[in-house]
Amino acid sequence: MAEKIEDRGVLDPLLAAGWSMVEGRDAIEKEFVFANFIEAFGFMSRVAIVAEKLDHHPEWFNVYKTVKVTLSTHDIGGLSDLDVKLAKRMDKLAG
Repeated sequence: MAEKIEDRGVLDPLLAAGWSMVEGRDAIEKEFVFANFIEAFGFMSRVAIVAEKLDHHPEWFNVYKTVKVTLSTHDIGGLSDLDVKLAKRMDKLAG
């Protein structure tokens, strides 16, 4: 079971890396921009494998070379350790 984040300080490295809080929700979001559609789709495919292993899936939207991601854990109604893990992996995969 995912654990709700109590110490918001764990979000500081993500916020410094371009993630931001979603207004009106306990969620974070980030926009990833790639060179082209193939790179964006490849990123989404790599993230999908990680998300499936974590059993934690992002909300995302793709148009051409841009992927907009929102992370929140619906089961607990807010941000959890799974969101932090997935956000960190997404940043690594985006390179």
